[in-house]
Amino acid sequence: MVRRIPDGLLARHRFHWGEAVFWVSALAVFSLFPGYLTLATTALIMALFALSLDLAMGFAGIVTLGHATFFGLGAYGAGLLAVEGYQEPIMGAVAGGVLAAVVALGVGPLILRLEGLPLLMVTLSIGLLFYEGANKLTWLTGGDDGLQGIEIAPLLGQFPFTVYGHTGYLYALAWLFVLFVAMRRLVASPFGVSLQGIRENRARMRLVGTPVLGHLVLAYAISAFMAGVAGAVSAQTTKFVGLAVFSLDTSADVMVMLVLGGIGRIYGALLGAPIYVVVKDFAAAWNPYHWMFVIGGLLVVVVRFARGGILGMLDAAASRMAPR
Repeated sequence: MVRRIPDGLLARHRFHWGEAVFWVSALAVFSLFPGYLTLATTALIMALFALSLDLAMGFAGIVTLGHATFFGLGAYGAGLLAVEGYQEPIMGAVAGGVLAAVVALGVGPLILRLEGLPLLMVTLSIGLLFYEGANKLTWLTGGDDGLQGIEIAPLLGQFPFTVYGHTGYLYALAWLFVLFVAMRRLVASPFGVSLQGIRENRARMRLVGTPVLGHLVLAYAISAFMAGVAGAVSAQTTKFVGLAVFSLDTSADVMVMLVLGGIGRIYGALLGAPIYVVVKDFAAAWNPYHWMFVIGGLLVVVVRFARGGILGMLDAAASRMAPR
């Protein structure tokens, strides 16, 4: 007997033509705001990073404060490859993602037996260990000075990465689109639905025969791969990797982005990250010392009045406006 997945669970992740607005807008930025492509590239990279966290936390229920570990591994992995002479960008990004996924596969079976606050503290500790390790291994990472001397070959042998950011922006957008489509198919699959069941009630999913730990480890590794690719693209487009990629601030920033957009909504990451990056940039330009008040105020408003993030607020408004 084949179990039928409820249509409602899958309908949330089917493509709707209205979603094309985001991707068309992303392409329009390339033409309309050429002076802000560096900032826009950062927004795309952080959107991919937030998307990876959404898979782990929003769909699998893996609460983590150490997701920057995988972002940093991808950044340093791709950066070190480039320093050693392997400068092809696409395979360098894949290598960074694979490195992060391998580490996740190694630690996942050990830490994903935990839930809640213990899991939160363990992931935080792992992130701090990697941060301190990168700080001490100056011969490999550059320590406080960061990893420098990164040079990336032209994309597809034709499009060089320049200071104007044209190639970097389209490169980051392409990675975001490819991994977004892959994740969309994943969460709409029986595996993705089982992850949501595990998020809601692990004990019940064990009773129906679901290999809970195996599913969580696999989701954690896929999420780490996506975060590693985001870190690698960041290293390739900025040609620099600093200790900040492993910092607690990076993990906290990406969680705030996800909360702003909406956890477990896929497009929440794509919406929350650009808003956070743009607001942070303009707030820092307005007041370099107190810009966090703006971010904090925005977060308080969203959490207080839009429990499902900005997407939740938009859905609620659409429901009120819809005819009975």
